Amino acid sequence: MSEDTMNLLDRVEVFDLNGNGIPISDLWKDRKAVVAFARHFGCVLCRKRADYLASKKDRMDASGVALVLIGPGSVDQAKAFSEQTKFKGEVYADPSHSSYEAVEICFWCTNHIHSRGLKMIQSYMEGYRQDWELSFERDTVNKGGWQQGGIIVAGPGKSNISYIHKDKEAGDDPDIEDILKACCS
Repeated sequence: MSEDTMNLLDRVEVFDLNGNGIPISDLWKDRKAVVAFARHFGCVLCRKRADYLASKKDRMDASGVALVLIGPGSVDQAKAFSEQTKFKGEVYADPSHSSYEAVEICFWCTNHIHSRGLKMIQSYMEGYRQDWELSFERDTVNKGGWQQGGIIVAGPGKSNISYIHKDKEAGDDPDIEDILKACCS
């Protein structure tokens, strides 16, 4: 990442479940963290990704790595996601979508609609559910529903980003071993 991007990450704020704002780079300044960017808090594929990452949380914990999920939307949406999914990591809200812009995660990719159908059906068959109420809240409808996600591994140190995956389409999960190699080796 460029120095300009790193400086921008120092100014971009995300909000914890209590509504406290912190610079996103503080999430990894004193520790290593796997930071997942959700498409939106109601997304069925993001719920599946949360489980996908949490399935390796014991290994992350053993390596001193934090598991973090950021979603575009309000603190209330983040709380609902956390309560519904019982996500084992930390959850933060980004109502301005500024962290996505800073990391340059794609907004509206041309293959967005065509590719997600089969993945959504598969996720539903596995027991995951879209939260339609969260999906149709103003914050999501205005922008979040078209936002792509991604994953970074960062820290310790604000400018230490060792892994970046930017989703090319909804449900574009990278190989978990690549993430673990970046965070736990």
